Amino acid sequence: MTSTRPHPEDSVEQQLPYNAFARVCPSRGTLEHVTGRWGALTLGALSGGSLRFNELRRRVDGVSEKMLSQTLHALERDGLVHREAQPTNPPRVDYELTPLGHEVARHVLSLIRFLENSMDDVLQARESYDEARGAL
Repeated sequence: MTSTRPHPEDSVEQQLPYNAFARVCPSRGTLEHVTGRWGALTLGALSGGSLRFNELRRRVDGVSEKMLSQTLHALERDGLVHREAQPTNPPRVDYELTPLGHEVARHVLSLIRFLENSMDDVLQARESYDEARGAL
């Protein structure tokens, strides 16, 4: 009789149904959408509540209209953002996080806050690195 239980020597990646380290894993695309500059900032901006497109664009300073539109489409397709179009004149479109989007945004914001709080160390490391490389 063979066992279906994983062996202790099996890596964690082999035991998971999805493995972002595997080239063909569909989680890679979502990971890219979430961790890319505009995806992370869009999720963070929407964590405060529903926003219209232009409100969101102002909140995510520096994003182009085209990039924000692409980002929102990708996050909507992944089930992280909900788009609500109101049949008004002029049309009104609101974006908000789904329950899954809120959970992902919570983790992304935790990383953002950690990095913001670590920037003195990062800037010091950059300066040391640049000084060492300039001395070569």
